[in-house]
Amino acid sequence: MTEPASARARYDVAVVGAGPAGLAAAVSAAEAGRRVVLVDSGEQPGGQYWRRPDDSAPRGPESLGQHDWPTFTDLRTRLRLLSSRQRITHLPRRQVWFVERPARAEVPSHTLHLTTAHVEAAADIAPRSVTADALILCPGGYDRQLPIQGWDLPGVMAAGGVQALLKAHRTLAGRRAVVAGTGPFLLPVAAGLARAGAEVVAVCEAGSITGWARHPLAAAAIPAKAREAVEHAAALARHRIPYRQRTAVTAIRGDEAVRSVELSRLDREGRIRGRAGSAEVDLVALGWGFTPSLELITATGAATRKDVDDSLVAVVDAEQRATAPGVYVAGEATGVGGAMLAVAEGALAGLTAARDQREQVSQADVRALRTRIARHRRFAAAMHTAHPVPPRWHEWLRPETTICRCEEVSHEQVRTARDDLGAGDARTVKLLARPGMGWCQGRVCGFAAAKLTAAAEGRELTAEDLRPTAKQSFTAPVPLEQLAETTQPG
Repeated sequence: MTEPASARARYDVAVVGAGPAGLAAAVSAAEAGRRVVLVDSGEQPGGQYWRRPDDSAPRGPESLGQHDWPTFTDLRTRLRLLSSRQRITHLPRRQVWFVERPARAEVPSHTLHLTTAHVEAAADIAPRSVTADALILCPGGYDRQLPIQGWDLPGVMAAGGVQALLKAHRTLAGRRAVVAGTGPFLLPVAAGLARAGAEVVAVCEAGSITGWARHPLAAAAIPAKAREAVEHAAALARHRIPYRQRTAVTAIRGDEAVRSVELSRLDREGRIRGRAGSAEVDLVALGWGFTPSLELITATGAATRKDVDDSLVAVVDAEQRATAPGVYVAGEATGVGGAMLAVAEGALAGLTAARDQREQVSQADVRALRTRIARHRRFAAAMHTAHPVPPRWHEWLRPETTICRCEEVSHEQVRTARDDLGAGDARTVKLLARPGMGWCQGRVCGFAAAKLTAAAEGRELTAEDLRPTAKQSFTAPVPLEQLAETTQPG
C-alpha cells in the first residue's frame, strides 16, 4: 500500500490501545527513552475499564463507580507530561484498519494504517499511517455472549455495555433488571445499577463460589481482589439484591421488548435440573466473561493458543514478546485477567521493547513486574476455573434460538450444516450456515458457534475452532474513499 509521504510518520514504538495495558506500555517505553505513538479509538485515554464522561463535560466526580482510580490518574499524568515533552504522540479517535508487515525479516518494522472518519477536519494533518520499529498491541477485549432463547430482544444487553452506559453517560439501560452469567464481573454491574436507581431483582451465577476453595493460595495472592469482593457483597446486601448460585436465565420473554425471564437451576455441568421461577424485567444484563480482541495480533502473523477459559489468546514469552519479530502484546489479548495484570504486562512490554532497542532499563523493575504478573496470572487461572462457561450450556437451546444475530442464523440451521451437510469444523459451519459472516464478523457469535461444533462432536474446544473468527483482512471498518486514496500509486 502506498500513500503520500506527508501522510506518514515514523516512531521507535507504536502502542495500539489506551486502556490499562496500553497506557502503561506507552509511558514505560517513553520514560525509557523511546519516541512513542499511542493510537486509540477512544476520545480520551482509559479504555473500557476507566471509561468515564468526556473531560470537557463531566457529570459528577470522574471516579464515580471506578476501581483502581489512583493508578489511572498516575498514568494519565505521566502521559500528559510525556506528550508535552513530545516523547509520546497521542492519536485518539483512530482505529488500525490494516497492518502492513515488514518487507524484510531483518528490519521488523510494521506500518499501521489508521482510520480518519471520526477525526475533525482541523486535526486532519495528523498521519494516516504510522511506522514503528516495535509494535505493542493492547487491544483489550469485549463481552463474551452465549445465545439463549430471546437474547435478540431489545432490552437484552451485554453486562459490559450496561456498565459502559453507566460510566460514560450516567445512563440506566433499564429500571428493573436481572444480571446473569458467570464470573465476578456480574457483581460491580449489579451494584452500579442499584446505585444508579435501578431495581435489580437478582444476580444469577451459573456456577458456584465454592469453586474458589480449590485454589486458596492463588486467591490469597491478590488481597485487593478479596477486598473488592467484600465491597461488592456489601453493596448487594445494602440494596437487598439476591445472589443466586447455580442459576441461569435460560429463556427471555417478550414481543417487541423484554418483559420477563425464565430462571433455571443448574447442576455442576450446567444441565437444567428444574425451574427456579420467573421475573418481570425490562433489562437483562448477560455476562459470560470476556473474549480477547485478536484481529491485530493475527494480522502480524503472531501465534495464538487456547487459554484456561477457552479464549484464543496471543502466545508471548516471559517478557511479553509475541512470536512475530518486533511485536509485543499486553493485557487481555494474552489472557483475560483484569486491569492490574494488564497494567503490569503493559509496563513490562514497554521496558522490553526499549531494552530490545538498546536502551538501558532497570532489571529490578523487570523482575518485579514479572513476579507481579505471575501472581495475577495464578489468580486469573483460579477465577476462570471457578467460573467456567457451563459445559452443557448448549442443551438450553431450542431449534429456533438465534445463534448469529447479524445473519439471523438459528440453532437449527447450524445443526443442519453440521449433521446434514457434513460440516465438521467451525470454519465449514460458517461457510455453509453463515454464522459470523455479518457486520460483527463473528465477534459476538463466533465463540458460541465454535463451542456448538465441538460439543456436537463430543470433544473439547480447540484453538483451531476459534481461529476462523479471529483473523480479519481488515481489522476495522474503513471508508471506501480512504481505502481508494491509500491504494493509489504514490
